[in-house]
Amino acid sequence: MEFWSIALVSGAVVAYALVSRRLETTALTGPMVFVALGLIIGSGGLDLVDSGMDEGGIRVLAEATLVLLLFTDAIRIDLRRLQRQAELPSRLLAIGLPLTVVLGTASALLLFDLGLWEAALLAAILSPTDAALGHAVVSSPRVPTRIRQALNVESGLNDGIMLPVITLLLALAAAEIDIETPGFWAEFVAEQIGYALLVGIAAGYGGGRLIREFSERNWMEGVYRQLATLAVGVGTFALAEAVGGNGFVAAFVAGLAFGAVARDVCEGVYNFASDEGQLLALLTFLFFGATLAGPALDELTWQIAAYAVVSLTVVRMLPVALALVGTRLKTPTVAYLGWFGPRGLASILFGLFILEEADLPVADELFLTVIWTVLLSVALHGATSVWLSDRYGTWFSRHRRHHHMGEAVEVEEMPTR
Repeated sequence: MEFWSIALVSGAVVAYALVSRRLETTALTGPMVFVALGLIIGSGGLDLVDSGMDEGGIRVLAEATLVLLLFTDAIRIDLRRLQRQAELPSRLLAIGLPLTVVLGTASALLLFDLGLWEAALLAAILSPTDAALGHAVVSSPRVPTRIRQALNVESGLNDGIMLPVITLLLALAAAEIDIETPGFWAEFVAEQIGYALLVGIAAGYGGGRLIREFSERNWMEGVYRQLATLAVGVGTFALAEAVGGNGFVAAFVAGLAFGAVARDVCEGVYNFASDEGQLLALLTFLFFGATLAGPALDELTWQIAAYAVVSLTVVRMLPVALALVGTRLKTPTVAYLGWFGPRGLASILFGLFILEEADLPVADELFLTVIWTVLLSVALHGATSVWLSDRYGTWFSRHRRHHHMGEAVEVEEMPTR
């Protein structure tokens, strides 16, 4: 990247930071601003930024961001506390998420000329949600805590859950065109997940115990405790990849194991990781707009447009509605939970897997669909997050006196991304 480009990007970060608090009450979110900026200054617009980043460069940036978010998201998930309030998140993840993949697969088969595994792969890539695209949804005090918590936990867990599924579907899709036997990819997937679990548990638990032990001895400085915590996540990812496992699954599992033994001695890591993750996420969205989305603007087909719309509406909202049957939640709440399933960083990275991990004949079409779905999500979910959260909060305030409402159940809130 040239120095003028670095200066321009840095200036954009500073400019956004100066008005960030004021923008929190508007329809403009950080991802919206930086994707739009990328479209304007990138190769599809004014071509002011010579980023020097192709799909590989964007993948490295997205990988670093996702590893950080997966690891820190997993740390903050207190499994024992979550068990006491798990009904809504578990329904969204155990019922809504698989139904989303099934319905997304059926929609892809109807709209595109794809095989079963390719259609399922597209649906799986676009199933994880990204709460950062509508921050007001998980941060507004007007929204019931139980509802905010459900969306927050769902977003924190579904990308980690979908990683092995996408790995499996990628192997299945590749096997249809590859000379490798089914036994080859079955063994490959088993190694990816098995090694990831072993490395994640060992590194997360071991690293957490060491940091806890030396922190309690007062041998560690606060800032190095934060750096060491992040180093455990990054090191776990690298070690798992080195031995043939899936580094993202390992980072997520390591976060769960780390949090179980050392969460209370690493509270400061949340703010530190949040700041670093926010910066990396904004840069990812900027280069996504400049390098990937800009050139895709001229390649929109009606099938891609239709799938993007269906993916963000019916494919998300119908499974959520079915998953929440019997929870005593009112229709506005079910609609609110169903609408706010934005697609973001995880889908971008998983989409890049298509181009680099498997030589699929339909890779370009699948990735274009991912790009347009994320673009539409950034715009629609960002623009409606504050307005709909305020409208929903007003509705809840008028009805919360009815104690039988499922929305009014008090839960203990965990940190948000």
